[in-house]
Amino acid sequence: MSVETTTPDSDADAATPGTEPADDPDDAPRCPHCGDPFPTERLRDLHRGLNHYEDLDDSERDAYAAAYRSESEDLQSFRLRALAALVLLYFGFLMTYAVVAV
Repeated sequence: MSVETTTPDSDADAATPGTEPADDPDDAPRCPHCGDPFPTERLRDLHRGLNHYEDLDDSERDAYAAAYRSESEDLQSFRLRALAALVLLYFGFLMTYAVVAV
């Protein structure tokens, strides 16, 4: 009986969905407390503030607060755009119904 082994970077594994190797560049911002990589410094600052707040100094807490404010502004903007899209969609269907039903 023979056991076949494959390496993580083989073509067969890359073709299977969900099994791609993690794409962690060496220059990605990392959390100094747990070592997790993040695509942006803003996401790293948010992670540090949410998961390691007790271990942060004042400058790191200020970075977390700035990232939190920025994230809140982005979420508010998204909510307003989503609401506008829903209102336009609703009135678009309403006008289409009014034209077709008459």
